[in-house]
Amino acid sequence: MNLEKVLAISGQPGLYALKLQTRTGFVAESLLDGKKITVGLRSNVSLLSEISIYTHNAEKPLAEVMRAIAQKEDNGPAISHKEDNAKLIAYFQEVLPDYDEDRVYPSDIKKVLNWYNMLQAKGLVSKDAPAEKAAGSEEVASEAPKAAKPEETKAPAKKAAPKAKKEKE
Repeated sequence: MNLEKVLAISGQPGLYALKLQTRTGFVAESLLDGKKITVGLRSNVSLLSEISIYTHNAEKPLAEVMRAIAQKEDNGPAISHKEDNAKLIAYFQEVLPDYDEDRVYPSDIKKVLNWYNMLQAKGLVSKDAPAEKAAGSEEVASEAPKAAKPEETKAPAKKAAPKAKKEKE
């Protein structure tokens, strides 16, 4: 599940995919109807990959919470975000038992479940853990300086400042 380019825009319904960055903002495409909108830099925009849910121990990234929902539902849709608050809280406690009830409000739970159902309908959520970066990529990175030509890796030499001559007395 990759939430790197999925946005929530304040004042706009639904979620958006980041398509293009411009000098004055960016272009986003709605995941609901596919319409493209331009968003200025002054708009309040949140990347879903940067959102976390408070727990008693630490903050849990939204991607992990959505993965937990996907595991519970076997990649199917979650309960509706329009259920009553007691039902939503009970459901969220099953998914994330150690969430902080004092700092995570029913409105937050509704938002998470609504987002999950939108992403699930588009096939963007999965119960599988994200693929770890391969160890081979680290080897390639460590070999890259060796493959470069020696002239390219050295910084240009600076001329030393002339030393003042000491006068002999």
